Amino acid sequence: MNSNTTSQWWAKSMAVVRILFGVVWAIDAWYKWQPAFLMNMPHYLSRHIQGQLPIAQVWMKMWVAIVDINPHLFGYLVALGETAVALALILGLFCNLTYVVGAILSFIIWSTAEGFGGPYHAGATDIGTSVMYVFIFASLYLAATSRYIGIDRSLATKMGRFGFLTAIPGKALVPASEEDVPQEVEPSYTHA
Repeated sequence: MNSNTTSQWWAKSMAVVRILFGVVWAIDAWYKWQPAFLMNMPHYLSRHIQGQLPIAQVWMKMWVAIVDINPHLFGYLVALGETAVALALILGLFCNLTYVVGAILSFIIWSTAEGFGGPYHAGATDIGTSVMYVFIFASLYLAATSRYIGIDRSLATKMGRFGFLTAIPGKALVPASEEDVPQEVEPSYTHA
């Protein structure tokens, strides 16, 4: 297997990982659309405040106060956000934007509803799952996972200056054939 074939296999595999991750987000989003979540949004945010470090309590109480302004609106925003992330992951649509939004949303969920994975005490065994999602989104970003399977591949050249929103800004990264693979060139240095 040559390096180009290995690279293509890796890119296709990572695209499948992206799609499966999108399915996980879609299942999670489905739960967010349920009345039990939408009616109890403040409870989900406040249940981990006790036992947290003071700085974490301040952060979490701030979010509870914000959500208390209109809990249903925030419940719908979370459900809509998770649905959008799920669809974008599955379709390979605006992947760079999706990875940033997904990482931020994951961090906010981890630092509020999951209570930073705490409170930490003797016998605590988990730091929460959403923090891991931040790293998954970073990995998907670095792998440019919509190079093979995704709408970004066809959108990349049509987006113009907004191409940075796709995982393939400006042009497709995957060569059509091995002859199209750019060869490494020794840099030439000139002295002025």
